[in-house]
Amino acid sequence: MRGLKSTIALVVVLAGLGAYIYFVTSKVPEGGAATTDAKKEKVFATLQADKIEEVKVSTAAGDATTLKKEGGAWKITQPSELPASESEVSGLTSALGQAEITRIIDENPSNLNDYGLSNPRVEIDFKASGDKDYRKLYIGEKTPTGGDLFAKRNDEKKVFLIPATNDTSFNRTTFDLRDKTLLKFEREKVDALDINAGGKTIAIAKDGGEWKMSKPVQTRADFGSVEGLVGRLQTVQMKSIVADTVPPADLKKYGLDKPEATINVGLGSARATLLFGGKAADNTVYARDASKTSVVTVESALLDDMKKSADDYRRKDVFEFRPFNATHVEITRNGQTIALERTKGTGDNAPDKWKRVSPTAGDLDKEKSDSLLSKLSNIRVSSFVDSTAKTGLDKPAMTVVVKFDDGKKEDRATFGQTGDDVYVSRPGEPGAAKISKADLDDVIKSFDEISK
Repeated sequence: MRGLKSTIALVVVLAGLGAYIYFVTSKVPEGGAATTDAKKEKVFATLQADKIEEVKVSTAAGDATTLKKEGGAWKITQPSELPASESEVSGLTSALGQAEITRIIDENPSNLNDYGLSNPRVEIDFKASGDKDYRKLYIGEKTPTGGDLFAKRNDEKKVFLIPATNDTSFNRTTFDLRDKTLLKFEREKVDALDINAGGKTIAIAKDGGEWKMSKPVQTRADFGSVEGLVGRLQTVQMKSIVADTVPPADLKKYGLDKPEATINVGLGSARATLLFGGKAADNTVYARDASKTSVVTVESALLDDMKKSADDYRRKDVFEFRPFNATHVEITRNGQTIALERTKGTGDNAPDKWKRVSPTAGDLDKEKSDSLLSKLSNIRVSSFVDSTAKTGLDKPAMTVVVKFDDGKKEDRATFGQTGDDVYVSRPGEPGAAKISKADLDDVIKSFDEISK
């Protein structure tokens, strides 16, 4: 009997819920109809997002943010003056300009509590160019089905629905709307990087247009890897602000008294410094800009990047030339040296040609010469070793000299082999680098073809 009563009670509750959903989400003005896709009305019909100049965002959680556009850029003025995230604010203003009424629920509601609008979860007040008074959007609860939000505008009584997808655009905290870039610097001014992690130091500096490593070894640095790190540092975002002001004595609790890693970004006579501390929640670590008193969190993957080895930043291309800018090639193998020269083609738009100039002169097949240059320029390092001992470099398997950029620059490389292991060294660079045996075999094959 008791089970029967419980079942009946559950049926009554479900019936009531169903009736509520039908009543609330389907009610339309007398003689009217639900707004169709073809006739959807915008919440603010004439609003142009780029004309909005001031926005106030308030949430039921008590977060209130005021933003103003000054000189074409947004900034937060309340609760404190902060730079704003242009992308976040743009998303908010665009949503205001594009928001559409899905359906009118009640033209003259007797009780806004039914819609969560007597104390709205979110309130957006804004002024566009030419507005004397604020325009307002109030957002209440989601409909029982979860697909829409109850809303009203300005001082109107009418309650309508807007798509629930708007919630992520409008329900924004001060932290959401602020610029979360951790380090501020001008990328074009970066001329040095010093990374200290795990008791090791990597020092890289720009020499002309190239990056070079000075610690732990003096060698070429990989342009793409270094520039990638600079870009990562310039765009690193705070995941949260732990505290706005942390005295030096309290840095220990965040692991920042003895940082896990420190990176200095050289900017001429100035520098920016980022310090990484211990683990925080949700795959983040504590960090701070050395010029500020605040402690924040950043994704832990950035600290992992700081712990990369020096080899990760070394240049992996054995040769700097490219087939299109090489002008002279000398290859020595088994006591034989061949020298090749690029010559200008004759006639309008005629392609350049390669000729063998020694030991015997002769024209080269274009396909074969292009293949040799391509194979040489594509040789990549797989790993580095500190010493040339047991690399076969004392008895070279091959040496290559390439002049490029109209003879202004020169590449030199010596190849050694021990068993199936192949190594290469360049003048002025420490130790040796390991490469694929298949790469050397391909070059030797091309060499033999043009030696005939």
